[in-house]
Amino acid sequence: MKIGTLGAGTVAQAIARHAVAHGHQVVLSNSRGPASLAALTEDLGPLARAGTPAEAAAAELVVLAVGWPQVPDAVAGLPPFDGRIVVDATNQFASPPLNAKIADLGELTGSEYVASLLPGARVVKAFNTLYGQYIAADPRHEAGRQVLFLAGDDADAKHTVADLTAGFGFAPVDLGGLREGGRLMQLGGPLSGLHVLKQD
Repeated sequence: MKIGTLGAGTVAQAIARHAVAHGHQVVLSNSRGPASLAALTEDLGPLARAGTPAEAAAAELVVLAVGWPQVPDAVAGLPPFDGRIVVDATNQFASPPLNAKIADLGELTGSEYVASLLPGARVVKAFNTLYGQYIAADPRHEAGRQVLFLAGDDADAKHTVADLTAGFGFAPVDLGGLREGGRLMQLGGPLSGLHVLKQD
């Protein structure tokens, strides 16, 4: 699979490392341009390259992993997604995480808001409940596999993300749609920051 990232911080890098380790191609992008990612892509190896956000967004599966205030700019002007999958790994911090102020979206969940900015995309919420170090680490432990919660309104898209992340070693758990499942996963929800293992 060809995977693109919008953002190249801790979460995007962790997902990219899992992806290349399992034979997937990765195109990483950020707001500073491909040249700023040269050292990172060299470290990731020949399956990774840097690109523009438009090039990353053209991949079969796109990971959105930027700070919440940067979401609108990160997705502005991208070509239509035409049914491609976007994994939304964001959390709606209206201010830096140390202050932990949550953006007020009214009735919308964070991923419903993200989906509204990405016409044609099949959005799957995933990775946002885990701290970066738990995403980066080997998800397989003696006691079981790291649970990865996910939610989305398209069943096929969720199956694709579940199969991909299970291949990485995670134990994906489908929580339903972006409204119900997303509310459980987003900041302030009962699953935010919850790190559990599933025994096989």
